[in-house]
Amino acid sequence: MSPHIALLRGVNAGGRKVLKDDLLGLAKDLGFADAKTLLASGNLVLWGEGVSDAALEKRLEDGLEARVGVRTAFFVRTPAQLRAIIAGNPYPAQAASHPNHLLVQFLKAPLPEGDELILRAAITGRETFEALGRELYVDYPEDVGHSMLDRDWKKTKRSPNGTSRNWNTVLKLAALVG
Repeated sequence: MSPHIALLRGVNAGGRKVLKDDLLGLAKDLGFADAKTLLASGNLVLWGEGVSDAALEKRLEDGLEARVGVRTAFFVRTPAQLRAIIAGNPYPAQAASHPNHLLVQFLKAPLPEGDELILRAAITGRETFEALGRELYVDYPEDVGHSMLDRDWKKTKRSPNGTSRNWNTVLKLAALVG
């Protein structure tokens, strides 16, 4: 049995509630007897037989909608992929000095050709990012809550559609899956 890390997008903020019991019940509904959650921001770890990321994402998305009436995206990674994300961090100094302001944005696919340049040009603050595969590493030197980065990116109509976790949470997820 291998673990899968499933990250929900946009829950437990803005009125869309998905509780821990909902996630654990969803896992059981889908045949994953062993499952754990981390924090209250939509982090689910499932143990089960090998299945592709895309297939598991679809099963989770459909299952959550059927169970609680919430349609949202899931982003699935394996422990090996998560270890590679941690090892590939282009911002090690920021991870050490302000890990809660360094976010990894998990995407379904790499940024489309040309989007990286468009997104870089749109930034009006001090934020920086690096795109590596299906992840964006985003450094918020001041703080995330007052950043205009989301607004800047939405203006481009190329805003990445993913879910973000701060560096502390990424490390906690890695520890949970060993």
